[in-house]
Amino acid sequence: MRWLIIAPLLFVGIFYAYPLLVIFQEGLFCDQRLNLEAFHQVLTSAYYRNTIGFTFWQALLSTTLTILLALPGAYVFVHFRFPGKALLSALIAVPFVMPTVVVAAAFMSMIGSRGLLNMLLMDIFKLNDPPIQIERTLTVILIAHIFYNYAVAHRILVSAWASQSKRFEEAASVLGAHGWRLWWHVRLPLLRPAILSAAALIFTYTFTSFGVIVILGGTRFATIEVEIYQQVTGLLNLPVASVLSLLQMICLFVVLSFYAAHQRRRPIEMQSSSEVLPFPRQISESVFVYGNLMIIFILITAPIGSLLARSLMTEAGFSLSNYLLLFENRRGSVLFVAPIEAIQTSLGFAVLAMTISVTFGSIVAQFLHRSQTRLSRALDPLIMLPLATSAVTLGFGYLIAFDTPPVNFRTSIWLIPVIHSLVAIPFVIRSVLPAFQAIQPHHEEAARMLGASSWKVWRWVQLPLVSRGLFVGAAFAFAISLGEFGASVFIARPDSPTLPIAVFRLLGQPGASNYGQALAMSAILMWICGGAFFIIERFRKSGFGDF
Repeated sequence: MRWLIIAPLLFVGIFYAYPLLVIFQEGLFCDQRLNLEAFHQVLTSAYYRNTIGFTFWQALLSTTLTILLALPGAYVFVHFRFPGKALLSALIAVPFVMPTVVVAAAFMSMIGSRGLLNMLLMDIFKLNDPPIQIERTLTVILIAHIFYNYAVAHRILVSAWASQSKRFEEAASVLGAHGWRLWWHVRLPLLRPAILSAAALIFTYTFTSFGVIVILGGTRFATIEVEIYQQVTGLLNLPVASVLSLLQMICLFVVLSFYAAHQRRRPIEMQSSSEVLPFPRQISESVFVYGNLMIIFILITAPIGSLLARSLMTEAGFSLSNYLLLFENRRGSVLFVAPIEAIQTSLGFAVLAMTISVTFGSIVAQFLHRSQTRLSRALDPLIMLPLATSAVTLGFGYLIAFDTPPVNFRTSIWLIPVIHSLVAIPFVIRSVLPAFQAIQPHHEEAARMLGASSWKVWRWVQLPLVSRGLFVGAAFAFAISLGEFGASVFIARPDSPTLPIAVFRLLGQPGASNYGQALAMSAILMWICGGAFFIIERFRKSGFGDF
């Protein structure tokens, strides 16, 4: 059955490699001849240099602040026991599966000019203007990035820290290392691979941030990702957009190579400990532990709670009217697409994307498990390349690659689940591959000795054993498809917008009802993605999945 690997290879070749090659050709060639004019324009323009510089700067700031905030929180989770630990651990991971559009809407509902906090302060102090004015600032972008990526740093750091032997710290304490000396000479060196891995991932996510930047920051804080979108949709400058895409891909490839290198490193003498963790005993410990827990709880729950509360608020008080408006065409326009239809469209796309990604991802995972050839070793990083390519770049590639014969299907509605599944396949592989690796060889050998064909071995032996990993991968793919925004904004048809695009459109329109509908749709999207996350967590507890 190894020949099945041809199908996912063709899929990745057509829908990933081909669009990127077209971008490469658009940026470097003109009339079949090498043309570096667009490169010269980007590299010599102060505007583009500032855009590239700001992209690096905001990503570096976001990464640093997230790691600094996550380190003490991870220490608390690893070294202490406290009430509600399991629930808080689950809540921490929820923002990571939330679409960026929902994250932006959540922060607008909390600290925007019409946000819950501003409304509360204006009511208490009888103010005429909102006292918190951080919309369209770097501050709100950084806070949103910390909220979105805290789970990445927390999960990697807690996992690495919990598996370390405590003999190193105990020996250092006996030798007189306490306080900052213990942190600087023992804890941080042992955690360095985990810190660098988390930092590389967070840098990648913030470097390619689109929904948060374009909604909370606007054009004033344009990153490379936002600039690509503006060059294509606003200025129709495809060569410059191609050059920016190429530069972004190069940067992301370097960062993810760095991440892969540190993923292969492991702190020395790693052990899991089964000892019962203590409750905070001293006053200083209690202040440190519960102070960190309070910061984490506010960081995670405040935007989510504000989004839910604000979606229920109207001029007449709390009601479901914002949700009921999702079913109405108040303008009576024949071109109007009811928000509820966008929800149905997104769910349909998510099911299709989940089916495609689980099918191809499981084929690749089984091939990687069975084959130890050069092809399998090369295929593993190759199939993960979509994670090193921004969604906006992929969407742009589809825009120019599939607009001419023989692949003239840019307006096809099927492109959306295709690109969603392309982004989700790496998550499916990393969820299913450990399940295949956990299968004991004698199970398959016994089935073959009893006369089972390859198909029956897969159906009655492998499939039941990898089913948990498949459920995790399917949930990841479903949530990724629902929340994908950067690529869909290029290729979605006006009559079939996805849920994030519908939210984005409503947020850009004036009027309290449009704003209320955007928040209501964001809340619905958050609940659906949160449900997918809890499915992931339910099956991850059995040890399936690399994430």
